[in-house]
Amino acid sequence: MTNLKPPIWRDYRFWHIAAQLIAVCLAVFVVTILWSNLNRNLQQLGIQFGFDFLKQQASFDIGESLLNYKPTDTYSRALWVGLVNSLRIAITGIVLTTVVGISTGIARLSDNWLVQKIALVYVEIFRNTPLLLQLLFWYFAVFLGFPQRENKISLWGFLGISQDGIELPWFTLSPEFSALLLGLVFYTGAFIAEIVRGGIQSVPRGQWEAARSLGLKPGLVMRLVVFPQALRVIIPPLTSQYLNLTKNSSLAIAIGYPDIYFVASTTYNQTGKAVEAMLLIILTYLTLSLTISVVMNLFNRQVQIKER
Repeated sequence: MTNLKPPIWRDYRFWHIAAQLIAVCLAVFVVTILWSNLNRNLQQLGIQFGFDFLKQQASFDIGESLLNYKPTDTYSRALWVGLVNSLRIAITGIVLTTVVGISTGIARLSDNWLVQKIALVYVEIFRNTPLLLQLLFWYFAVFLGFPQRENKISLWGFLGISQDGIELPWFTLSPEFSALLLGLVFYTGAFIAEIVRGGIQSVPRGQWEAARSLGLKPGLVMRLVVFPQALRVIIPPLTSQYLNLTKNSSLAIAIGYPDIYFVASTTYNQTGKAVEAMLLIILTYLTLSLTISVVMNLFNRQVQIKER
């Protein structure tokens, strides 16, 4: 007998490919319409789309910069300064919030009643308070409430705190940067603490008991046996918190820290190039988010159980 092939429209693979092609066509169609509407609206306003403005003189100052910058520089230079400031807060924030989150998550499971309750109070307060409110609190109530620089608070002769920010022997942190960093770290750290606590509790009790039966001390049990296994559960939601911290850093504009969003906002206010400036902001945060995702996905693969 001759085997007759079913009609192509009854083949699952055909509809799978067709659905994807239809989705791509619809996406292209929607983007085309939106782009056409954008060009028509810009023409009606007498605005020409383009990025030539990046070569023009910025003519505004940036209060904090790791790069050499002056108002006579171009808008592109100003945006680079904002990008570096954003990277500075994102990288520092991710490192510190990891330390705070892991420490607090472990403290939530401590046998010490006081340590456990302090960690619980911290988590509940910072998780259930709006981030913007926390940033304003750190800036206006904390840092602007410190004494002037000449009367700064000195801790062990190593750390100085005043209205000008935090002074360390090798650099000074501005009050805007400090307030933004502390706000992001303690807010995000509260969420990470619960992720860590859940990940640790997901490790079977048998693993704890087996490690203790070998005579390992509680600290070694956590560091060598429990926490490495908990990472498989912790890392995926941890990635989301890193992404949230990076995107939430755009709230810096509320306290005057000149990140990429702050600089881009000033740029389009002066040039009228709102669409172009927004596209640059979107591209920046998209690139940062995808980079974090790729790095964390690679790390996640390293901690997964390798099956033979």
